[in-house]
Amino acid sequence: MTFPTWMMAGFWGLVSGSALLLGAALGYFARVPQRLIAAIMAFGSGVLISTLSLELMEEAYKKGGFNSTATGFVGGAAVYTLANWLLARYGAKHRKRSGNQQKQELASQEQATGTDEADNGMALAIGALLDGIPESIVIGLSMLAGGAVSMVAVVAIFLSNLPEGLSSAAGMKKAGRSASYVLLLWTGIAVISGISSLLGYTLFSGFPDEVISATMAVSAGAVLAMIADTMIPEAFAEAHNFTGLITVLGFLVSFFLSKMD
Repeated sequence: MTFPTWMMAGFWGLVSGSALLLGAALGYFARVPQRLIAAIMAFGSGVLISTLSLELMEEAYKKGGFNSTATGFVGGAAVYTLANWLLARYGAKHRKRSGNQQKQELASQEQATGTDEADNGMALAIGALLDGIPESIVIGLSMLAGGAVSMVAVVAIFLSNLPEGLSSAAGMKKAGRSASYVLLLWTGIAVISGISSLLGYTLFSGFPDEVISATMAVSAGAVLAMIADTMIPEAFAEAHNFTGLITVLGFLVSFFLSKMD
């Protein structure tokens, strides 16, 4: 039985997004050491950086040339950075931290407002969407060339989503979030990841290569900015001097997968 390509785009986006829920469940219910979480985060960062370099940017350049690729890349990073800055002001600055940073951030909000009912839940949810959607769109865009998904992109995003969900959920638990809140949040993000991948394929299938190129570069820029702003800081805070080596190993694994594709 052959499924429509748009359906497969949604399916693979859901598969990669499911790693967020799996990681969140592990982070909330299992006693995972913070240094191990940080190491996994560093590894996921390396995987994503490799995928951006060898898959996204290269394909964007082939489709649209340097101008559209560069414009999209910088634009995606700028939009992500602005949105991330705004979310930080509403309590989502440490959404990927596995320690007590989320709890301290919530306490600071309560002190600033003079109440004990400050809630940054909406900011955390929007921040999770901000981090996850660009990655998912990439999967849908990868299917535009030949109708087949880039398994390298799927595996890379899955491997990077696992520590994101794990680290964030561990921090949410320490901030007092309930299990139902955490699991429902990441279930929603996983579903939206599938929808984003589907839209990445269906919305752009009729556009010229220059537009597809710019869109791929926008996603790449946003993801790279996300790595630098949220993933690497969490990794370095706990893994310290081993962060670089672990990140390189993640890059190498993704590089190997790209050559096996």
